[in-house]
Amino acid sequence: MIFHKATYIISSPDHKDAPKADRPEYAFIGRSNVGKSSLINMLTGIKNLAKTSSTPGKTQLINHFAIESRAKENAPMMQWYLVDLPGYGFAKVSASSRKKWEKMIEEYIRQRENLVNLYVLIDSRHKPQELDIEFVNKLGAWNVPFSIVFTKADKETQKVVSAHVKAFAEEMKKTWDELPPIFVTSAEKYLGRKELLLMISEMNKEYLKKPKEEQ
Repeated sequence: MIFHKATYIISSPDHKDAPKADRPEYAFIGRSNVGKSSLINMLTGIKNLAKTSSTPGKTQLINHFAIESRAKENAPMMQWYLVDLPGYGFAKVSASSRKKWEKMIEEYIRQRENLVNLYVLIDSRHKPQELDIEFVNKLGAWNVPFSIVFTKADKETQKVVSAHVKAFAEEMKKTWDELPPIFVTSAEKYLGRKELLLMISEMNKEYLKKPKEEQ
């Protein structure tokens, strides 16, 4: 994929305030401090597109970025949205704020009609966490298409990362007949970038094939 433009558009407190749903949309979510902003910046090749922070829970709104890209040289220009969602988990916020975030995230995920795929980010340095398993199981119950993206693969040995990825998959197999696509990434090493962007390019093509009323 060749990026021509990536622009921050708006931060919305509600999916109803988001930009018009007139193009395919791909959202990224994960536990606080999982490396979401760093991954987004790595994918687009723009260092400060999404604001990174060492403070968990810094992202509190639905952040939309307008993307213009080509699958390859001379291919048609494609317009799509990339979305940075608030993290879930142990951010140091009040119970009321957390409940508000959860409601906002669920409504966006379940009601945003042009959301093609949700990328769930998992920290590859850790063994399967109950919170992450619970979240992906919710997505299954809601019938939301998603992929799993393991982050920070450069922070541990390949052996450790592989073991954690395998353990997570085995945990999912207890309740899932078929696993979603799984990627292993590193924002520092640009690991997994090509594979993720190829998937988005293919989904963009499929989106364009749909009748206008189904887009």
